[in-house]
Amino acid sequence: MSRTGIGIRTAVERSERITGQIHVYDGMGKGKSQAALGVVLRSIGLGINAADDEAFAPANYADTQAGSRLSSSRVLLLRFLKGPGRNYDEDAAIEALQRGFPHLIDQVRTGRASFFSREDVTRFDALEAQRGWDVAKGAIASNLYSVVVLDELNPVLDLGLLAIDEVIQTLKNKPENLEIIVTGRGTPQALLDIADLHTESVPHDHPVSREQGIEGIEIYTGAGKGKSTNALGKALQAIGRGISTDKSHRVLIIQWLKGGSGYTEDAAIAAMKQCYPDLVDHHRCGRDAIVWRGQQQIADYVEAERGWEIARAALASGMYKTIIMDELNPTVDLELLQVEPIVDALLRKPRDTEVIITGRCLNQPAYFDLASVHSEMICHKHYCEKGVDLKRGVDF
Repeated sequence: MSRTGIGIRTAVERSERITGQIHVYDGMGKGKSQAALGVVLRSIGLGINAADDEAFAPANYADTQAGSRLSSSRVLLLRFLKGPGRNYDEDAAIEALQRGFPHLIDQVRTGRASFFSREDVTRFDALEAQRGWDVAKGAIASNLYSVVVLDELNPVLDLGLLAIDEVIQTLKNKPENLEIIVTGRGTPQALLDIADLHTESVPHDHPVSREQGIEGIEIYTGAGKGKSTNALGKALQAIGRGISTDKSHRVLIIQWLKGGSGYTEDAAIAAMKQCYPDLVDHHRCGRDAIVWRGQQQIADYVEAERGWEIARAALASGMYKTIIMDELNPTVDLELLQVEPIVDALLRKPRDTEVIITGRCLNQPAYFDLASVHSEMICHKHYCEKGVDLKRGVDF
């Protein structure tokens, strides 16, 4: 995308790829596992849409592209180094997924429940890593899954718990339509060499947030993939926390610069609303077009302000435990909204309300200094640069 224009071209028609890709999310910043869960939710949402279409489809529907998509919408979440006995940020999100879609989600956890270094590796660690990898090999060979998430596989390889050559060969020989998502720090170069997409999450510190004690503001920016998908994972996490504590954790998702139709994020959000209709509210604003810097139209300002009025009222109300402001950053960067009212509203937010803000921007707005978490998603490799078509449910 040109550095003079910021916008989201996801509602336009485009051809879709059939070949599955190998995604790698690594780096020291937050958002890696949550981004993977966002992709999972998108895939499930697309499968549900296909199921709805099937009720009105001809007899040969199973042979169509949508029918194929429905039959292969199952997901495996294989979590290395995350044995029982310890709670992880994504546990609640996975619980929400499994309660909502028990027939579509398989989860396997391996490893011990504590951190350890290469010097602390035991026979148990090696056996657990091998157990997980045996499950992964069977799942990849079975062709029963549309997405296989290998969460924290990178540090397993970095610790020398698995043979890298075998892992690389297995991933290279995966079924053509299978998406593989690998997460964790310390990706070996051999895996980066075969990856089709590589996004690094880089943390940024903002001392102001620590001095003022503001918590619950997370910002995900940068040119890399994983910002909006991470936000979807955070929405699931909030719902799951409510389930585990028997409390109502309502979620509001506001999306700027995303007018029109054709967003598969809508399918993912519709999937959440189908299972948790009283917990998820969703609003979109914007024209069905890219907004270019210097070519803003009156409708762009009106739509941006409409979205902000909803967000400001939601923040003040305290009704929501999580508010996702998707693509707010480019909206401010394009000067469609003033930054001062946003800073004021965030400073006054209830302490138990989480705010997730996403989107790339050239200039960091002042509210970045209020963030307790700020991860920049850096794109090192993307298959679209090789002319590969994007795929609904995974890419957009």
